[in-house]
Amino acid sequence: MPNPAPPFDNTYARDLTGFYEPCRPDTVPAPELLFFNRSLANELRLGLDDQDAAALAAMFSGNVLPEGAQPIAQAYAGHQFGQFNPQLGDGRALLIGEVIDRHGLRRDIAFKGSGRTPFSRRGDGKAAVGPMLREVLIGEAMHALGIPTTRALAVVSTGEPVYRERTLPGAVLTRVAASHLRVGTFQFFAEHTTAEQVRQLADYAIARHYPELVGADDRYLGFLRAVAERQAALIAQWLHVGFIHGVMNTDNMAISGETIDFGPCAFMEAYDPRAVFSSIDERGRYAYEAQPHIARWNLARLAETLLPLIADNEGRAIEQATEVLDAFMARHQHYWLAGLRVKLGLHGQVPNGDSVDTALGESWLDLLHAQQVDFTLAWRRLADATAGDEAPLRALFSGQPGLDRWLERWRVRWAAEDAGADSAKERAKAMRRVNPWLIPRNHRVEEALAAASDEGNLAPFEELLKALQRPFDENPALSRYAEPASGEFMAEFRTFCGT
Repeated sequence: MPNPAPPFDNTYARDLTGFYEPCRPDTVPAPELLFFNRSLANELRLGLDDQDAAALAAMFSGNVLPEGAQPIAQAYAGHQFGQFNPQLGDGRALLIGEVIDRHGLRRDIAFKGSGRTPFSRRGDGKAAVGPMLREVLIGEAMHALGIPTTRALAVVSTGEPVYRERTLPGAVLTRVAASHLRVGTFQFFAEHTTAEQVRQLADYAIARHYPELVGADDRYLGFLRAVAERQAALIAQWLHVGFIHGVMNTDNMAISGETIDFGPCAFMEAYDPRAVFSSIDERGRYAYEAQPHIARWNLARLAETLLPLIADNEGRAIEQATEVLDAFMARHQHYWLAGLRVKLGLHGQVPNGDSVDTALGESWLDLLHAQQVDFTLAWRRLADATAGDEAPLRALFSGQPGLDRWLERWRVRWAAEDAGADSAKERAKAMRRVNPWLIPRNHRVEEALAAASDEGNLAPFEELLKALQRPFDENPALSRYAEPASGEFMAEFRTFCGT
């Protein structure tokens, strides 16, 4: 069957010569399609409906590149756990090309695990089945939760082993992103090239992600402000579903405002603001509650690269950039509070509403922390309480006085809105639209990945993925996926970067 020709339009390769290294993916001995996101392929207008599994495996392993593909390894640097590495780059990834999707948006299509590149250093450039399927589960869960994210288009097993702590089956992931531009991309060119090349990169990023700024006199300051705004909103969304990225290095912060890289990430179960699951985050730098502060820190590194573009006078550039950075936590708080109100079933304003609602939300979280209550189920059962059934909520708490006092405060705040006689039912429905019943429970993710990697059994992965695609629908037939892991499991649970 002839290989189709996706409508590639590769602006990064065409417009940013010198910002990458051309590189071809390795060929693999026995590609087998493990996952294919057909709805996403149609959204991207790839024209693959008539391709069978063998043809898709050949394409998404890199054995047969479609016409128009222009594989390149992108250059970037990054602060990793606070330490600057001046050259990282795509050590096991390749940008294959760009397409315009059905919504008129430009999207990158990239491989991960496709072999060595000029940026691989001592790595083999390969990836294993488990971590690549993990990208599918977490990315698709984030998408279903309404959180901006990169997504998986395909996973292909390669038929060859990769060697880590033990021998694992190899795989290639195909990832789709608004772009793969990172804070670290700007750091690389600020470190190694001239301000004019940083300007070229910034103009490209502005045209691609913030076109309203094109031609503006203060576009570089506006660019910093716009990136900060998207990150402020994104991190608030993470916090509202208990997501912990685990490795918020500057090379893992996307300029587009999408969540990128699902290595040592996890969803929190029992609420703990200091929760850390990443095996490499020994000091809790990227703990749950630290994520907004780390986002601001990363944005400060982006600001440093833009200073020569923001103003000719360095002092003035620093002053203007600092104003943006100093506003970040307030902007994040704005998004966090807006999301909190909806999760609490609050819609109207009351006198001193911001301080009242912030205190109400924080005391709820303090209550969850004190009793180690499951974060996801607590919010979901609060919706039940809104509808008049408090029993499921009370079952989560070992002691009732603290809960009783908080519920009374919540009811007083609710009553202050005077929303009407039938508001309880409508509030509960609205709360269930934002408080998920299902998240990727860590023990279920690990079970599914172990079955796929160790036994070649994809059924647990496929069943879990299907469940995660409707996180707000409470379905008793899927209750096993909503159950928290045991305390013993979570006490020992650690995530790994998968490299």
